[in-house]
Amino acid sequence: MRTTLTLDTDVASKARKGAAKLGKPFKEVINAALRLGLDQLLKPPAAKPYCTEPRPMGLRRGFSYDNVADLIARAEGEDHQ
Repeated sequence: MRTTLTLDTDVASKARKGAAKLGKPFKEVINAALRLGLDQLLKPPAAKPYCTEPRPMGLRRGFSYDNVADLIARAEGEDHQ
């Protein structure tokens, strides 16, 4: 596909130097650079893995798992249903 594109002076200079160094046509270097750049630009950023540090919670003094109804009543109040 043929299209007109205006390159910044520094970009065009770098592309021409790269083409000369690689011994490849300017058009080929521009297309390769655009492919690499667009792939990188359009790739969603990698999500950081979510990690928590486990720690023992235990049970507060004066509480017991033997009577769950009592625990709920103490935590949420006697009128909670």
